Amino acid sequence: MVTMPGTAADASVAGRRRRLGPLLFVSGIQYFVVQLVVARRFAGGYDLAGNTISDLGNSSCGSFNGRLVCSPLHTLMNSSFIVLGLCMMAGSYLLLGWFAKSRGSTIGLGLFALGGVGAVLVGLFPENTVPALHGIGAALPFFFGNIGLVILGRTMGGGWPIRASTFLAGAIALLALGVYVSGHYGALGEGGIERVVAYPQTVWMIAIGLCGLLRSRTTGTSGPS
Repeated sequence: MVTMPGTAADASVAGRRRRLGPLLFVSGIQYFVVQLVVARRFAGGYDLAGNTISDLGNSSCGSFNGRLVCSPLHTLMNSSFIVLGLCMMAGSYLLLGWFAKSRGSTIGLGLFALGGVGAVLVGLFPENTVPALHGIGAALPFFFGNIGLVILGRTMGGGWPIRASTFLAGAIALLALGVYVSGHYGALGEGGIERVVAYPQTVWMIAIGLCGLLRSRTTGTSGPS
C-alpha cells in the first residue's frame, strides 16, 4: 500500500486542532479564578450582590454609580476579560467543523463568538473609561451570546441532555437580562442578577470544552455529534 506524503503530518495537525478548540473553551475557568483573586484585594470588601463584575476591572478608586469601587488588580481582571473573549472566538472557529451540524447551529456558534468580541471590548474599555464602548461590549455576550445558546440548544448535534442544558442556559440568562434591564434586582442585587446573565454561557463553554476533550480522546473527534 502506498502512503501519500504528508498524510501522517496532516492527521497530526488535525488531531491538535481537535484538542485545541475544546482546550480554549475549558480555559474559560480562568475567568472565575481571576475574579476570586481580584475580589479578595478589592478595597473595602467586594459584595457579590452590590458590586458588578465590571467593578473588578474599574481602573480608578472612588465613587462610581453610587458604589465605592477600588480594585488594585484591575489590570488582571481586564486581561481576563480579553483572554476569555479571544478563547470564545478562537474556540468557536476551531470547533465549527465538528460542532455545528446545520446552518442554525453555525449561526448560534457565530453569535457566541460575537459575544467573545464583546468580552474583549469590556477588557479594553473598563466601565470608568469609555462607558459607551464598555456598554456595547457587555451587551454583545449578554444579548447575542445568550441568543446563540438558545439557537444552539435547538439545532446543535449531541443528545438531548446537551441540547436541553444549552437551551436552558441561554433562556435563563435572557430572562435574567430582562430583569437586569428593568432595574428591579430584588434580593440578588445588581451584581447578583448580572451574574445570572453572564455566568451560564461561561459555564456552558467550559462544560462543552470538557465534553469535546473527552470525545477527542475516545473517538478522535471533538464536539457533539
